[in-house]
Amino acid sequence: MKTRSLAAGAIAVTLVASCFGGAPVGAGDVSEARASARRFLDDYVTDEGRVVRRDQGDDTVSEGQAYALLLAAAVGDRERFERVWAWTSANLQRPDGLLAWHWADGRVVDPEAATDADLDTARALVLAADRFEEPDYEAEAVRIGFAVLTLETVATDSGHVLVAGPWARTPPVTINPSYVAPRSYTALDGAAGDARWASLHQTGLDQLRTLTLGGLPPDWAHLEPTGVRAAPDDDGRIGFGLDAARVPIRFAEDCDPGSRAVAADLWPELRTREARHPVELVAAAAAVDAAGARARRDDLLDTAERREAADPSYYGAAWVALGRVVLTTDLAGSCE
Repeated sequence: MKTRSLAAGAIAVTLVASCFGGAPVGAGDVSEARASARRFLDDYVTDEGRVVRRDQGDDTVSEGQAYALLLAAAVGDRERFERVWAWTSANLQRPDGLLAWHWADGRVVDPEAATDADLDTARALVLAADRFEEPDYEAEAVRIGFAVLTLETVATDSGHVLVAGPWARTPPVTINPSYVAPRSYTALDGAAGDARWASLHQTGLDQLRTLTLGGLPPDWAHLEPTGVRAAPDDDGRIGFGLDAARVPIRFAEDCDPGSRAVAADLWPELRTREARHPVELVAAAAAVDAAGARARRDDLLDTAERREAADPSYYGAAWVALGRVVLTTDLAGSCE
């Protein structure tokens, strides 16, 4: 199982608020989202287009490249998008179109692909094709999307299921719930018109409903003949960590009411959970946003940004920026 180390801050915050129903809108301050995105791009992207995990040994992972691509496309920074994509395609892209997940010391050190990065990259390319009027980006997105469908899914009686990477297709079939990306599915379905994207949307929604019956989703899960169940990470832990914190964000930004209901249902757990990392605060902001309490969402995003500024980290900066962009604006796509 491929897992990634993520540094966590030391201060705990208790999240308390009331919640009520809502629908996805771009209701926030676009200037704040743009500022957060540009801070991440300025602080973590080199002139050549490589995203550096400065707090984790100056290495690079494919997810980071994808985050930078999505943020650059969202804020309309064409020059930066082009540089990040040029570095990514030259250094990480495999012959099949997917991205090698880990680069360090001038070379790829693990050629395996991570599905979240592949999907986020493809979504960013679709967005960039529209934003910059560059059809070649959409063609590349479709190519990556086809590789995801071919190499990073398995067919079941219930439909196609997203797995964590090509390595995860053999038993025990391994799923990372935070890789389920409804808005990426929608973008790629629009670009390619492949019914398998709708199938992935439904199976992902069904799995998250199952995995959250007892509370918060786990970082990892296995697909078994009887269904999906939580699985341990490489350290033997089962539970909600910094991977799974992305689940409410990905589901709260979706246009589908069923997805937003999954995110909203996580708020009772997240409102009293001690948040030690900015991404956990963004997760809580997403859940309460799906529940309709947008003023509380904005308070939590502000708290996350202050926490990240006090204890900077690549992962924290990325998800504060992404949270502001996808939860409070239409910069990464509209539901209309």
